[in-house]
Amino acid sequence: MLRYTLLIWPTKPGLLAFWHPNKIRTTRIKNVQKSLRIRDDFGIKVVCRSSDYRWVSSPMSGVTRMMLDRIGNEIARATTIVRYAPNSRFSSHVHSGGEEYYVLSGLFADEHGQYPSGTYVRNPIGTKHTPQIGNEGATIFVKLHQFSPEDTAQKVISTQQRKWQPRLEPGLQIMPLHKYRTEKVFLLKSAPNIKFNTHEHVGGEEILVLEGTLYDESGAYPKGSWIRYPHLSRHTPFTKSDGALIYTKTGHLPDLKGS
Repeated sequence: MLRYTLLIWPTKPGLLAFWHPNKIRTTRIKNVQKSLRIRDDFGIKVVCRSSDYRWVSSPMSGVTRMMLDRIGNEIARATTIVRYAPNSRFSSHVHSGGEEYYVLSGLFADEHGQYPSGTYVRNPIGTKHTPQIGNEGATIFVKLHQFSPEDTAQKVISTQQRKWQPRLEPGLQIMPLHKYRTEKVFLLKSAPNIKFNTHEHVGGEEILVLEGTLYDESGAYPKGSWIRYPHLSRHTPFTKSDGALIYTKTGHLPDLKGS
């Protein structure tokens, strides 16, 4: 029997979507509360630069959010930058759809450990924690309700201590963080003035620019830019004098036209 996980996904009103690596099925339900929908068309390219950030208060004091994409209210399929004020707290919660985050600045912590800037964490479905923030505060890039039920790897990776690997293209280095079936998560570092190979995004591609500026034929993406490319889109990235460091996730977006 196939095991599905419930997604809050860009389906028609009144439909719930259930995800499995090989297919998506939907079920119609009645009396559904209208959910918040932000950049929820996964069939088009979307770009959000730091100049576009609009911070929204969360239900917890001292915690604000920049919602990059979202389908749902407080329980949501969401990609978000979350900013924690110094000494703020967030309530204990279970990751019913999984949680994946990268610490952008400060020191994030919970009852299991401390995670300084540059730490990558995966908390699979069913895990639980209580975020605790110290004097530095913290900002994280987090993705919720985007796990396969079979993807049970729990990870804490300090990217500051892990070695880079050379790519085939000169001037590029890669740091793999996670792989599950078609999904890959990695950091990519480009030296200045490098042209990447043209490539097609099978399963989509999502990028957060951590340092420098990334370019492609459509424009410039400075530090803080978030770009989501749909399934089977193509581009030819390049860098200029400041190079770039990017957080990248590929192969995780379905072909919505066929779902």
